[in-house]
Amino acid sequence: MKILISADMEGATGVTWPADVLPGTPQWERCRSMFTSDVNAAAEGFFDGGADQVLVNEAHWTMRNLLLERLDERVEMLTGRHKALSMVEGVQHGDVDGIAFVGYHAGAGMEGVLAHTYLANQITGVWLNDVRASEGLLNAHVVAEYGVPVVLVTGDDIACEDALGYAPEAPKVAVKDHVSRYAAVCRTPARTAADIRAAAKEAARLAVRHEPVQAGPFTVAVEFDAEHLAMAATVVPGVARIAERKVAYTSATMYEGIRTFKAVTTIVSAAVEEQYG
Repeated sequence: MKILISADMEGATGVTWPADVLPGTPQWERCRSMFTSDVNAAAEGFFDGGADQVLVNEAHWTMRNLLLERLDERVEMLTGRHKALSMVEGVQHGDVDGIAFVGYHAGAGMEGVLAHTYLANQITGVWLNDVRASEGLLNAHVVAEYGVPVVLVTGDDIACEDALGYAPEAPKVAVKDHVSRYAAVCRTPARTAADIRAAAKEAARLAVRHEPVQAGPFTVAVEFDAEHLAMAATVVPGVARIAERKVAYTSATMYEGIRTFKAVTTIVSAAVEEQYG
């Protein structure tokens, strides 16, 4: 049994505000160990449940945040940016039996600690076939096309509620309870590690590959906080403006859909100006 862990940081234990996840800050350095603890606990739980391999794909910001030297020696880690499937890289090779979303969060425009979708502030909402979408929902549709189930989700309580929509059977571990976008009631790392490990052991039984799901076409709509960003996004072929600050595109598969979304966010990031956005 091989498990892929997609590891994001905003939903990690103890993380509540931007400096906690911004590479290079003292707070980020402090929170890296708690992030690593969450991921390690998940890996250990999957091994407890019978996994033979656990591959961790770093999915936050620079994708160079986890402390490899603190992970279980049986774990392998994929670190660094510029990967074909970004947050779920590794799922496409036909040898993954289940995927865990560790440290996930709610989507742009939703309640939730550090809620966003790919870009920290510029995106105010994403919809997939008219359903408001988080990164978890988008990625769940990607992995479904490879026959891989989402077997575990960890994050704040809002992220766990969101996961009911795309991974209803998967165990969910809330490591903190949302108070505002920048505040939460947090559990200690010792407690969350125990909870995540126990949930991952249970989740291992769900790691059974199924037939690939072809549910397309997918229409993705993205709303921005400024009209010039919508204009910039239309540089990507197939992306059209549907409102002053909103664009949309349709893809036959979610593989194409997520790659187009990544292109849109890359172009938009380059169009953001200091202070005025």
